[in-house]
Amino acid sequence: MEEKREWKHKKSSTTSSIPIPNSSSIHSLDDGCLMHIFSFLSPIPDVVAPCIYDIVHSLSWIAIEFADRYNTALVCHRWHYLACHPRLWLRVDRSVKDSSEPGVFPTIETAVSHARPGDTILIAAGGSHLASNIQIKKPLCLIGGGELPDETTLFCSRGSDSALEFMSSCKVANLTVKAELGCCLLHRSGRLTIDGCILQCESNPLDYLSCPIVSTAAAGPEILTSSAKSHGGDSVSVSRTRIEGGAKAVLTSGSLELQRVRVIYARTSIFFWFDVDRK
Repeated sequence: MEEKREWKHKKSSTTSSIPIPNSSSIHSLDDGCLMHIFSFLSPIPDVVAPCIYDIVHSLSWIAIEFADRYNTALVCHRWHYLACHPRLWLRVDRSVKDSSEPGVFPTIETAVSHARPGDTILIAAGGSHLASNIQIKKPLCLIGGGELPDETTLFCSRGSDSALEFMSSCKVANLTVKAELGCCLLHRSGRLTIDGCILQCESNPLDYLSCPIVSTAAAGPEILTSSAKSHGGDSVSVSRTRIEGGAKAVLTSGSLELQRVRVIYARTSIFFWFDVDRK
């Protein structure tokens, strides 16, 4: 009994020594500091940026209660203004003819080249955006600007291997990606998350050569890339996504395999949830 009491006393004293930040200290931060913190939050719910707990360790209240910019914007008018500030987003708008407006680019390729690791690129809805063999070598989040994924379309023309080629941990959300021949998304390394998208391979006599998702990642422990090591290994996670056309939904030529497949049949379409992970 004495040992139990002693252990409880140690536990309570250790817990009480941890400083717990209060909301008043957070609200006392200036706009620049808060905006810098918000930049590490995921722009949409259910995706927590891997570094947020390290970056705002002393402000764990934000990390616990508001792990994304969407919910952060609901706190008050000031936080809404800062969380939705244009400085936190890069935008792709085909109507832009020059780069006079900071953070706005006419093409996806230009936006990717100017983006910094961890940036979010918001792709404007309406029309089709050309995307052919765009290599993404840094952690980015690409989000469609429409209410539905079919309002923002990325088109990959014939003769290209893929629309987007991922060599780092990235997220793609609320987008339609169409490939005339080849694949929509090519996964080389890192953790790729595909959420609420439509992946379409065009019907043609050579559609047996097409696959919406192709992964060539090798996730064996002896051949992990530096990017994969820092982000917990290579994998693909798909949720609430429509996949149409092609020989098969996923083609793997590395050491990953299709796992945990779930399918929901709706009236007009089929939605997929699955992972491509190490065997």
